[in-house]
Amino acid sequence: MTARKKTNPKKSTAVRPAEAIVAAQPVAPGDAAFPVVGIGASAGGLAAFENFFSAMPGGSGMAFVIVQHLAPDHKSVLTDLIGRYTKMQVFEVEDGMMVQPNCTYIIPPNHDMAFLNGALQLLEPTAPRGQRLPIDFFFRSLAQDQRARAIGIVLSGTGSDGTQGVRAIKGEGGMVMAQAFDSTQYDGMPRSAVATGMVDFVLPPDEMPAQLISYVSHAFGKNRGAVASLRLNVDDALKKIFVLLRAQSGHDFSQYKQNTINRRIERRSDLTMLALDDPATLDAALTACREKGHA
Repeated sequence: MTARKKTNPKKSTAVRPAEAIVAAQPVAPGDAAFPVVGIGASAGGLAAFENFFSAMPGGSGMAFVIVQHLAPDHKSVLTDLIGRYTKMQVFEVEDGMMVQPNCTYIIPPNHDMAFLNGALQLLEPTAPRGQRLPIDFFFRSLAQDQRARAIGIVLSGTGSDGTQGVRAIKGEGGMVMAQAFDSTQYDGMPRSAVATGMVDFVLPPDEMPAQLISYVSHAFGKNRGAVASLRLNVDDALKKIFVLLRAQSGHDFSQYKQNTINRRIERRSDLTMLALDDPATLDAALTACREKGHA
């Protein structure tokens, strides 16, 4: 299906922090498995979009899908607006449109939208106006389809739309950001998301791109799977940590399947940017457990 490409009249030549990260760790072209970033916003979202996309380089290797609350009869200006602040191609979604990296997709008015098998599906809204939660709807489908490669960002807005979607994305091992409250025009949606305890980063929109690219480079780059590659010395260290945790908390992590333990440690490593292939990392964790046990 043919999509309309929007040109970008503004192209900055300045190198931003996020662009420097991309330059240092380029994403291989043609990689079919790429992270998809769902961005939800309502009132006050336009300023947040401008700040976010002004700081996001065009070659991140991610795809961005925007879901904003719109009146059914209101023509969206987002396609033109965002096109001014990004080098990426920007599309208003058409039904069945396949998602590609380094592109941005925007929900059209009076539609719900889902992500299925790498494509965006448009649906007629079923809930009455004022009761719809289009961000939750999209985030849940994104989590189900992309699992650990799903990323959700909750920006300025009133109400709580996006909160259940945050739970869904975290349930599948994805990552979540929310806009820092003091940078919003309306902080209801970010506050509701953060109240779940499942938001990984709370940042102003212009600081999100650098953190986002750093996370993606770490989570899906060449060092992915570091825990699974560690051998007996790491297993022994983990067993000692399990003993100390059981003594302190009463929770026996040794009963978990090894793959589950590895997966959870990898995910926590991605979020904290720990270098798990560094032997000092587990030594430091073991020391911390011992010190806490003697406190």
